[in-house]
Amino acid sequence: MKPVKMFAAIDVGSYELAMKIFSFSGRNRMQEVDHIRYRLDLGTDTYSTGKLGFQKVEELGRVLKEYKSIMESYQVDAYKAYGTSAIREMEDRDIVLEQIAQRTGIEVEVISNSEQRFLDCKAVALRGEEFDRVLEKGTLFVDVGGGSIQLSLFDKGGLTATQNLRLGVLRLAERLYHINARPSKLEQMVSELAEAQLSVYQKLYLKDRDVRNIILVDDHISRWMEERKKDMEQAGYIKKEGYAALMEYLRNKSGTEIGASLGMSEENARLLFISAVLVQSILKMTGAENIWIPGVTLCDGIAYEYAQQQKIIVGGHDFEKDILDCALNISKRYMGSRKRAATLESLTMTIFDATKKLHGLGKRERFYLQLAAILHDCGKYISMVGLGECSYQIIMATEIIGLSHMEREMIANIVKFNHEDFLYFEELSRASSLDKQAYLKVAKLTAILRIANGLDRSHKQKFKDVKAVLKETELVLTVDTGEDIALEKGLFEDRALLFEEVFNVKPVIRQKRSL
Repeated sequence: MKPVKMFAAIDVGSYELAMKIFSFSGRNRMQEVDHIRYRLDLGTDTYSTGKLGFQKVEELGRVLKEYKSIMESYQVDAYKAYGTSAIREMEDRDIVLEQIAQRTGIEVEVISNSEQRFLDCKAVALRGEEFDRVLEKGTLFVDVGGGSIQLSLFDKGGLTATQNLRLGVLRLAERLYHINARPSKLEQMVSELAEAQLSVYQKLYLKDRDVRNIILVDDHISRWMEERKKDMEQAGYIKKEGYAALMEYLRNKSGTEIGASLGMSEENARLLFISAVLVQSILKMTGAENIWIPGVTLCDGIAYEYAQQQKIIVGGHDFEKDILDCALNISKRYMGSRKRAATLESLTMTIFDATKKLHGLGKRERFYLQLAAILHDCGKYISMVGLGECSYQIIMATEIIGLSHMEREMIANIVKFNHEDFLYFEELSRASSLDKQAYLKVAKLTAILRIANGLDRSHKQKFKDVKAVLKETELVLTVDTGEDIALEKGLFEDRALLFEEVFNVKPVIRQKRSL
């Protein structure tokens, strides 16, 4: 038995195929062994036509086959290969990925934008205390990709909001190529395209926010920083004055000169300039003083996720708190009642914990229910009549870093069916990507949220204490209150119907009057 476990992380990106080999030699001991890059522009084809050309598919297969041989030479125990926006936006991605799997033996999984950004965030979290220290002051996490950029705002260490903008460097390069933008006009055009969207972001999310720091994850400025780290006062950090000097350098050098100094192609040098202009626009918008460029990649995040799943790495940054903070801010933005949400959160957690033998769900599903309780009424901001559907649309349209698309859809459906008639799988599946397993979880969690909601139909939080006890065919909910709960009792039976159907157990209210 080998004492060291070897793992390979593969990023099938928009303009590069990257693979990192890691070794795990014990708890919390993770080391990068090798880093292989291959320049392959998949994004230009995908973003312009929706498909990859024949030659690109052939080249992708050939390179991945070489990566498979490299993994074998390192005796890799496990691997993960993830495709990002260029693969995600392909119209025929399932056909192409099946071809790749048959030719190379490598299964490429397509991850959603929020999953990709979460992995990048996890990669930075590998820096431990340094990451948490930077987040103590207002911080904008800027994740620049080929297809889009993600802006995640942290305030007092908590995630306030995250937003995806279609301002990726390769997408911008493709758009500017089609309008024959001259090099001398490139900075102005990129700035105008960026600032048109950033101004909206600023009005929505940065009002009265003091952003001191930017954390930057990208593939181009990070490479420049790596080349210059010996000359830096503090490796990985650059102040806005230093960034202005970088911009001046890039303006006064040709793509050939920049490429030669950094060991990259002229085309990559052009992408570096576009990325630099984007970040310059973000600096201008925020007024931030410092930029931290940790130099991590998606591959680092993939390895970190694997190590966590295998319990090789334990502890670290509390990402669940970030998700909860984000949900609370979404609720606040859409005028949700924090007091009512706290009541529902408490009731749902009590019922969930008392019925574990019935539902058989775990910690992650409990977390979904907690988020659904927080977001239960966000749709009222749009319509009191169509509360369920409007809540569903808000949740589905709002990315929450740390939740996959499937998880977000589950939470959105739990909230929706808390207010609307529940649909059976055959009908719901016509307009949903949920599989049967996910659907059954939605049914169970919705049933719990409904009876919790039924205990507070007057929205007056009448119950001081609620205890839930499972007794054969009944779930007895003992409420401690001296108030009149005739309304709650009268309406509860209707709210309990789904619970009875899903679990074949009848919820009943018992009143214990406080002295």
